[in-house]
Amino acid sequence: MANAQFAPSPRLAAFSGFRDHMNSNSSSTRPDLNKLLSLQRQLAQTTDAEIRFDAGSRAAYASEASNYRQVPIGVVLPRTVEDVVSIMRACHDAGVPVLTRGAGTSMCGQSVNVAVIIDTSRHLTRIEHLDGASRTAVVQPGVICDQLKSAAALKGLTFGPDPATHSRCTIGGMVGNNSCGAHSVMAGKTAENIESMEILTYDGERFWVGPTDEEAFQAHLAAGGRRAEIVQALGDLVDRYADEIRAGFPKLKRRVSGYGLDQLLPENGFNIARALVGSEGTCVSVLRATTTLVRNPTARVVTVFGFPTIFDAADCVPQLLPLEPIAMEGLDTGIVGGLRERGLALADIAELPEGNAWLMVEFGTDNLESSLKRAQAAADLANSLPGLPNARVVADAAMMKRLWSIRETGASATSIGDDPSKPDPVVGWEDAAVEPRLLGAYLREFSALVERYGYTTNMYGHFGDGCIHSRINFDLRNSQGIHTWRNFLEEAAKLVVKYEGSLSGEHGDGQAKGQLLSLMYSPELMDTFREFKTIWDPKNRMNPGKLIDAMPVDENLRLGPTYRRVDVPSHFSFGNLQSPDTFARATERCIGMGKCRSLEGGTMCPSYRATREEKYSTRGRSRLLFEMLKGEVITDGWDNKEVKDSLDNCLACKGCRSDCPTHVDLAKYKSQFLYEHYQKAKRPLMDTMIGHIGTWLPVATRISGLVNVAMKMRPFRAVAEKFGLASHVKFPAVAATAFRNGETCKGLLSASKLDAHSALSKTVLLWTDTFNNGFSPDVLEASVRVLRSYGVDVRLMSKQMCCGRPYYDAGMIDHAKRNLVDIMAQLKDVIALGLPVVVLEPSCLSVFRDELRSLFPTDDKAAALAASVKTLAEYLESEDFDVPKLDESVYVHGHCHQKACGGVQAESRLVGKAAQSGAVLQTGCCGMAGAFGYHTKTAGIARSVAESELVPKIQPLDENAVLVSDGFSCRSQIRNTTGRSAIHLAQWLDGRAKRNPAPRRVKSSKQEETV
Repeated sequence: MANAQFAPSPRLAAFSGFRDHMNSNSSSTRPDLNKLLSLQRQLAQTTDAEIRFDAGSRAAYASEASNYRQVPIGVVLPRTVEDVVSIMRACHDAGVPVLTRGAGTSMCGQSVNVAVIIDTSRHLTRIEHLDGASRTAVVQPGVICDQLKSAAALKGLTFGPDPATHSRCTIGGMVGNNSCGAHSVMAGKTAENIESMEILTYDGERFWVGPTDEEAFQAHLAAGGRRAEIVQALGDLVDRYADEIRAGFPKLKRRVSGYGLDQLLPENGFNIARALVGSEGTCVSVLRATTTLVRNPTARVVTVFGFPTIFDAADCVPQLLPLEPIAMEGLDTGIVGGLRERGLALADIAELPEGNAWLMVEFGTDNLESSLKRAQAAADLANSLPGLPNARVVADAAMMKRLWSIRETGASATSIGDDPSKPDPVVGWEDAAVEPRLLGAYLREFSALVERYGYTTNMYGHFGDGCIHSRINFDLRNSQGIHTWRNFLEEAAKLVVKYEGSLSGEHGDGQAKGQLLSLMYSPELMDTFREFKTIWDPKNRMNPGKLIDAMPVDENLRLGPTYRRVDVPSHFSFGNLQSPDTFARATERCIGMGKCRSLEGGTMCPSYRATREEKYSTRGRSRLLFEMLKGEVITDGWDNKEVKDSLDNCLACKGCRSDCPTHVDLAKYKSQFLYEHYQKAKRPLMDTMIGHIGTWLPVATRISGLVNVAMKMRPFRAVAEKFGLASHVKFPAVAATAFRNGETCKGLLSASKLDAHSALSKTVLLWTDTFNNGFSPDVLEASVRVLRSYGVDVRLMSKQMCCGRPYYDAGMIDHAKRNLVDIMAQLKDVIALGLPVVVLEPSCLSVFRDELRSLFPTDDKAAALAASVKTLAEYLESEDFDVPKLDESVYVHGHCHQKACGGVQAESRLVGKAAQSGAVLQTGCCGMAGAFGYHTKTAGIARSVAESELVPKIQPLDENAVLVSDGFSCRSQIRNTTGRSAIHLAQWLDGRAKRNPAPRRVKSSKQEETV
């Protein structure tokens, strides 16, 4: 426990300026400052939780994946379940509202509030017990859905519900929203997958609930106190309203709207736990949950149908359901077309059958033959289904994953429109569900309603359960647009009721649908909901204003009528080149789906994975920058320490540029922030040195002996640490002779001047990057030998220049832009002749393919240079050079920047052709990221990233396998963390030539000649 005396501690975030920040809340909801100070003292004294009432934390938690924004009172991260109990007691004593939150991916406003947020997702992540025999698991609320699925899979089981956010949503959040997902056809909603729960009320009552027979009911009453009072009141409630509940609740499986009072009926076992599922934190906090696990059908096959219209796809659902699919997902041409327009997932989309709407029907058993038989039976129905669809049966696991990814990421990827002057597609009417047999008729009428209001929409969803998602371009930024939206919502809600549906089929009610519940339920049932809420939370302190007696649907809008975009001049053009964004518009790109919080797969977001800190996620940083420009909570703009800290811990890996569905590009945002921040602040010496490494490293190679000795001396490293260089990290040795000072370079520089003949022959410009030139010139030497072995004429720039990558990391955008002007001037002949530029260092590749185009979006020379840049593998492939196969195992670790700016497909194909075995490793970020791994402040995170993302994938490799990594920083990190040596692709190809002296076949457009 903390000391009794209230004082700053590592667990308690800085409280300076909180009095000013509290003005951000309206007077009607702003808590008394003295009570808040007392609350923090009590939290510090009675819990081991992390306590954060600072502006940065409040800003990071002010939004979710909905249209809503509410600034919390503070954020508390409990380390133990006991902490939650103590936190609730402290909040009760202070009389402040409480909101228990998981991953914050709710889409209806239920995970934002003017309350103390209890974030369970960082520490309460234990699966306490998993029993394969009973098919149950006891989990803490912060356990991630996929985490539970992976653990259950070891026993041949799975947790049934799987929302599209399954890689990051927590079980606690799923309980709160009664989440479902694609496989609810097989396993039902979260409610059907919860056995029992340990719960905590606002007034501190803590007990287990579940199905309640007479014996259990009497045990509750015998316990006395609030527990007995609550259970008795629930019994009285269901006795009085049982008939109304039976008559007034829709019978469809996807009924999520309202409280689960039907679970209290005698025929459902008076199941208190399941009645609380979907209560959105408005009644209790969940401390633990016992979940049901189901058989995991390991043999899965998908039948994909392509229909003329989405209505045809919906019409065929009743004919396909009797085949017992485990999932049935539909999507329309708006989703796929939006991806096509943005150049996303084109190879995956090409695998879909011809059509304008698609239905993916998955079958799963324990036997592949059985699953194939069912899938083929579905395909055989194509000629008798509405619309006469095209059908394709897919049994390959990798292909199925690609097709599912279209469904899972397509909506998010198209959530930001290309025209910033027009309304974006948003989640203002998201997840209604109707009876599946009525789905086609409902969609026709719903589509007509959307068109009548002048809106456009993309539709997709869980067709097997009649649940439809739609992203509609509501105009929420002016009063007339809001008025029109409210009218639409009322008509849309009535339409759902007409088709025996539920306003929410998966995401809950929150604030988005709370006001509309009276259109779905009778006045008597609405009163019953209120009574249910009051039984649990008589003071209305648990997530108030959500679900029941909800705040108006048009209050607290993040981008509503009161929002004013604050545009900031920038050297960068953000977004895509066809429709560039301003910096302010760029900070709006994050829609809060939280893919950056996934702990596995892809690259994004390494610092979050290492820390599980919301402020170190892509989403958290986007929110902080958004709030900084808004100026309400974060009031000191570019000087704000919390924003600075968040971005200092960003590796600028560019993983978000490719992995984020809305293509948030934090590397650029970080550069912009640092550029603005250092207009007033003094840039640290370490950052200045790193920014200008392209200038001083070539000089350092001339005194490399002295530099290398100094970098090994403890006194020197101790002094250097005071300026930001971590003393415990091994610094790479400066080369004794830089490539540009060697004989090979001198010979290349003496070549004749480029002319028109050069464009006709195999001539390339080899980019001599700063790091390989100064630290590993052998890489450049090897690349020259490899290229020459294919008859390629290698040319160099007349003088050494850095691409300027370090400038961006230090926020020196003006230096970077001038540097690129000089580069284009030096390369004017190369650009004019259209010669390929072979780049060996992936961080340079990203400068030419990304930053160059963002800094010079309308410059034809910049566009030509960007198009001419290739990796060594890409160049060899483009010329169709033959690389003989050798009996070697070769594994490639791809650099983050290359993955984000073109990918490693060419390297993968080259290894597949030239090595006996091997592959591109599914590693994330290595953690080094230029200077990130050497900086005192960030070296620890860099090491953690490597140990979680890199080391586990490399350690199991055979010691004789060849490990290829083109990034200099990556090779350094591999050596420092695994003890293994990685080589550049050029070095591997060069070594192969020495081991395999047979002549290489060089293919040209005219003939095939021997070199």
